[in-house]
Amino acid sequence: MLIITIKQGKEKSLLDKDPWIYLSAIERVDGKFHEKMKFGATCLVRSSKGEFLARAGWSPKSQIRARVWSFDESEAVDHAMFKRRIQAALAKRLPLNAKLGKPQRLINAEEDHLPGLVVEYHAIHDGFLACQFQAAGVDAWKVAIVKTLIAETGCPNVYEHTDYLMRKAEGLSGGAGVLAGDEPPADLSSIR
Repeated sequence: MLIITIKQGKEKSLLDKDPWIYLSAIERVDGKFHEKMKFGATCLVRSSKGEFLARAGWSPKSQIRARVWSFDESEAVDHAMFKRRIQAALAKRLPLNAKLGKPQRLINAEEDHLPGLVVEYHAIHDGFLACQFQAAGVDAWKVAIVKTLIAETGCPNVYEHTDYLMRKAEGLSGGAGVLAGDEPPADLSSIR
């Protein structure tokens, strides 16, 4: 597992629960070379004194090198965590009731403790979920996230709507398209 050590004096933002870890705040990253190059790898974040600060999703090419998943040392970053976070976000916003032509925001990234993930429901035809995977961490968990979204919303159609510039800044390739279900109608795929 990757271990990020934060520079002395740069821990304050993490102690204040800011979920972004900038390159400039990192003293060193310990781990195997292939782990350091793995987009979305879960890493342990420690203070300069070796104290636990967080678990985060690693982004080796971004200025925001990691986005915090949890400040709780006992919380594992796994399928169950994503399911709990998605359920909590949806509980605030369900039932699906978007008006035709106006999307309903279901997941709003850091606000819902899912950094880099934005999900909207579009009431077009049988309904579509439009997802933006804007960070390496959520991109690495894309399959688990999509399966959970389908199970929790009952909406079988999931489309990836890509912000190409944001993904490029993360070092991720762009790619919009169907993740599950049917091809979206032209009015949804044109929101790229």
